[in-house]
Amino acid sequence: MSKATSMYGEVVSTTRLSPQLVRIVLGGEGLADYVAGDAADQYVNCQFRPADAPYAVPFTEDEVRDLDREQRPFPRRITVRHWAAGTRELTLDIAVHGDVGHAGRWALAAQPGDRLQMRGPAGSYHLHQDAATFLLVGDESALPAIAASAEAAPAGSRVVVVAEVEDADGEIELNSPGTLEVHWVHRAGYAGDLDTLLAETVAGLRFDGVVSAFVHGEAEETRAVRRHLLSTGVVDLEHLSCSPYWRRGHDDEQWRTIKGAWTREVAADV
Repeated sequence: MSKATSMYGEVVSTTRLSPQLVRIVLGGEGLADYVAGDAADQYVNCQFRPADAPYAVPFTEDEVRDLDREQRPFPRRITVRHWAAGTRELTLDIAVHGDVGHAGRWALAAQPGDRLQMRGPAGSYHLHQDAATFLLVGDESALPAIAASAEAAPAGSRVVVVAEVEDADGEIELNSPGTLEVHWVHRAGYAGDLDTLLAETVAGLRFDGVVSAFVHGEAEETRAVRRHLLSTGVVDLEHLSCSPYWRRGHDDEQWRTIKGAWTREVAADV
């Protein structure tokens, strides 16, 4: 990461959307070069500094390259919830799980004036214009991208959201110019296998015509949904965006080391 290709934002405000989601609005001169992309799942590569980092934002690659791993910034992809071109403010909704995870810890402690360095934006999911239905599936980690995708759906389309949260307190407001149908799925009180919780809900839905599906979130859950959609012919592979953001039982660093091999294994499922 070089100074020429990086940018940073200063915290303008923080809002607790739910027990698992914190909204951070960033602004300031560090976002002067930000240019929004056109993908529905835009994200920025944020650089989260450890608490004892001997450098401040903005920093250059030269400043951090030779530091011990525990002192270098930890990169995490965070979904762009909204970019306000008029005020040049960037909104990020960040999933939090108590004191677990570099992104979540930073979001919970963030105060106005704090700085966050990042690169981007990037993204790859574009809503297929030939689809009659847009199926958006995931947990809290994917909820910001699901919300942004629902808002990008064309008027008159059917937009089906299957979103997993801990309980009713985790539900947030969703909007779409299409006909929105939201199915909230709660982990609390569920006695079955969490790996198939989302897939079971999706299997109970009915679809007609071309379906464009966005399935992101916990690794085993996205795998189960992917297997159902492709094996039953509900979605063609070219109309499916499926990505595991995290894996139950693994911390961020453990997951990053095996994600590539795991993704290749999943591709061979169906």
